[in-house]
Amino acid sequence: MFYKPLQTPSRTIMTPGPVEVDPRVLQAMSTPILGQFDPAFTDIMNEVMEMLRSLFQTKNKWAFPIDGTSRSGNEAMLASIIEPGDKVLVPIFGRFGHLLVEICERYGAEVYTMETKWGTVFDQQDIINEMKKVQPKVVAIVHGETSTGCMQPLNELGKACHEQDILLIVDAVASIGGVNIPVDEWYIDGIIGGTQKCLSVPSGMSPITYNDRIEAIIQKRKKVEYGIATEEEFATKRTNMIRSNYFDLAMLQDYWGPRRLNHHTEATSMLYALREGLRLVLDEGLYERFGRHSYHEAALIEGIEAMGLKIFGDRTCKLPTVTCIEIPDGVDGELVRKLMLEQFGVEIASSFGPLHGKIWRIGTMGYSCRKENVLAVLYALEAALIRSGFEPIRGEGVQAALDYYEAPVFISF
Repeated sequence: MFYKPLQTPSRTIMTPGPVEVDPRVLQAMSTPILGQFDPAFTDIMNEVMEMLRSLFQTKNKWAFPIDGTSRSGNEAMLASIIEPGDKVLVPIFGRFGHLLVEICERYGAEVYTMETKWGTVFDQQDIINEMKKVQPKVVAIVHGETSTGCMQPLNELGKACHEQDILLIVDAVASIGGVNIPVDEWYIDGIIGGTQKCLSVPSGMSPITYNDRIEAIIQKRKKVEYGIATEEEFATKRTNMIRSNYFDLAMLQDYWGPRRLNHHTEATSMLYALREGLRLVLDEGLYERFGRHSYHEAALIEGIEAMGLKIFGDRTCKLPTVTCIEIPDGVDGELVRKLMLEQFGVEIASSFGPLHGKIWRIGTMGYSCRKENVLAVLYALEAALIRSGFEPIRGEGVQAALDYYEAPVFISF
């Protein structure tokens, strides 16, 4: 059988991830491969760690990517600190809170949950009060919930966790690089990011960082696999070893640290991509980048509302990188998405669980977060709605966004 050369169709990707990859990142991925213990390559590893500290706004010793998609970072972090019977509190306000529960349960945790209506978030004091009742070892929480387009405030939670000797683990996959998350200032013990959203890098790595409180737990569970362990390490028996080999942060520390102990074969081209993506973030400037995401989000909202459509969820807790739109009564949401993709090459997303078929989700993330993309998605959405039989306020969406772009705007943090 003959297979033709790979050629993908042109797309404007406006989903909550993956998003369009910056051309500089694609170019970096074509850089020749180096051996994983070549000094030139370990220098690159060290650079990535340094840049990740800047991204996460932390002085943590450990900041490195897990090879795997975003949930690999979640699993590595949770697998390395949770032992059977540990109490974990998970506040749930969307699909990915349920994912944290799933991972914790698989590693034997005694999971306690608190839930709120999708489209809202928690008052931090309510979480703090629940912590006092449950007295968990860990609070695991999502920061930016892409299934609902909501962002959970965290600025008070970390300090309260430290005061109660509780670890705070944060899933920031949808927000890191697009929203301000000062890890040290907010007393976050461990945080997980993703490459395929605001960093505009292909899916395949999950940057993480964690502090010395987590490192101390990991070190007490450390077991180096036979064949690379020293005699002393081999003689050390662990009844509480980390249950995953691949997601063992103790061994990954030795891989990313000066010892360079072999754990896995590094995803070299992905590391090149991440390095360039981080360079783009830091060259732009963190706060300038946060401002850009808020700026284009605001233009998109102006256009959506000018068409007569409604934004879903509590606006006071809206995630700046994802905008959720209520699907009007009588409109086939999947038909609209199909028309947008087939006729305009523009992709938006539906949602999950109780919101499936009720909202569309538009991502303004990373390289996809720019004026031409916002205008393209508004134009395509209006046209697709008309073709599907719904009458939006014609011609107003793109014009409202253009009016916003032409007006002087000041965004502060």
